[in-house]
Amino acid sequence: MLPTVADVLALDTVRRSNPRVVAGTDRLDSRVRWVHVGEVTDIAHLLRGGELVLTTGIALSDDPGRLTDYITELVAVGASGLIVELGRKFVGELPAALVTAAEELGLPLVTLARETPFVQITESVHARIIDAQLEELRASEQLHEVFTQLSVEGASPAKVLGQVSRLSGHPALLENLTHQVLACETAGRDTGTLLAGWESRSRAVSPGARTAYDAASGWLVTMVGARGQDWGRLILLCDSEPGPRDVVLAERAATTLALSRLLERHQESLERRAHGTIITGILTHAYADPEEAAARARAVGVPLTGRHLVSAVLRLVEPADGPLDGQEQLARLGELADAAAAACREARLPSLIGALDQNRVGVLLPLPPRVPAESALSTLAEKLRATFAIPFVLAAGSVVESVRDVRRSFLEAEQVADVAVRQPDGRPFYRLPDLRLRGLLHLLRDDARLQTFAERELGPLLAHDAQRGGDLAGILRVYLDAGRNKAVAAQRAHLSRPAFYDRLRRLERVLDTDLDDVESCLSLHVALLALESIRRDGPRP
Repeated sequence: MLPTVADVLALDTVRRSNPRVVAGTDRLDSRVRWVHVGEVTDIAHLLRGGELVLTTGIALSDDPGRLTDYITELVAVGASGLIVELGRKFVGELPAALVTAAEELGLPLVTLARETPFVQITESVHARIIDAQLEELRASEQLHEVFTQLSVEGASPAKVLGQVSRLSGHPALLENLTHQVLACETAGRDTGTLLAGWESRSRAVSPGARTAYDAASGWLVTMVGARGQDWGRLILLCDSEPGPRDVVLAERAATTLALSRLLERHQESLERRAHGTIITGILTHAYADPEEAAARARAVGVPLTGRHLVSAVLRLVEPADGPLDGQEQLARLGELADAAAAACREARLPSLIGALDQNRVGVLLPLPPRVPAESALSTLAEKLRATFAIPFVLAAGSVVESVRDVRRSFLEAEQVADVAVRQPDGRPFYRLPDLRLRGLLHLLRDDARLQTFAERELGPLLAHDAQRGGDLAGILRVYLDAGRNKAVAAQRAHLSRPAFYDRLRRLERVLDTDLDDVESCLSLHVALLALESIRRDGPRP
């Protein structure tokens, strides 16, 4: 740490000259970067800031205006102070203009009553400055070694904070942007006391700079993040204003935390991206030879040759309160892919896992010898649901024998997932036979004949609802889902029986049909399911 003007005045070589501060007593804490001896009046252009100027004043003018200009130029260039030896030019005291200008402009001005070899002062101060710089260099090198090693090891936040606390002697905490503590090193203090009322205390500390000390709380705060995306704050709880070494320590630790998180995410995204590229290449026939896809898969540690292959698709179940926005959907889908990869690793199932689009995660499982597809899918579903709390469906295609047939298996899995996600019933996984009529209608949803059938059966009812703002189609659906049990249907529709029966009679008039006729109701139910599939999924290009 650089010495202050006060530190220089406390040196033996200076004290022996009877120093007296005649102006700028409130600025004696200014740091001295260097000591410069100058006996010229235009010395300012030779300085770079932070210099303590020593002079006998022999070249200074007696003109008050020029003395004021001299002080003004020193202040403008950032000089830390001026020491004048009395006796050569000025005897007894300095000119009033010089003192007044220094006081008004905040420049420490000191007189020496005795003749002083300036070389002794410069040697003493420069030795101290160089020692301080060497100490800072050693400390910086130590910090570099410590945190470089932590970065290489991919150290946890707790380990990083442990080093911060050990090197600083202060408690260190890492919090997210909602002021929740992610990691804490107490430095021997009571944890309960340290964290009491943390969120409210933390919200009250919001320094403007990226790294800043808040004197009221005694906190040194630095933001943690990378690529312009901050995600937390590192906080040192200091007993007094921190020194430059503490600031460097906090910033170096924040960089390590940001880098560790970035590398962890980057590594995972690279793996997912590589897997997704291979799966997409298979689905889009990007590889001229299926063996190329197998070779690429082997390069990422997933053998496809000589294995039974089963494709699976993961889809998130839409929340009850409505669909997620695009960014949140992608974030959750990424989390689902990561969780699926972790589940496969835990189950020792080799796999290719990557996003297929903004709604689906694809999984290609080369089945180990003597492992049935049902067993592998059940294990994957069980382990995934144990770690991933957000509802999802796992749909599987048929087992195939070669990479050439994987595309067919994936298309089947996608179709199954698209149907199962609409009304999941808690199965560990879904396959095409599980979907029955819904699956068939989903596969036929683009067929004009199915669309014509649905319109013929339900067109008058839909037109009636559109013209009158009613929901007789909803009443029909409740009635049919209840197995044509009118009492149960009325209860589910939250209507009295007479009111519900009245709506059924209106339905019969609009549709010109008898709702007691089993075949008519069956036809209407199929039409409703078909319409639901067409509306929800839309036509495929």
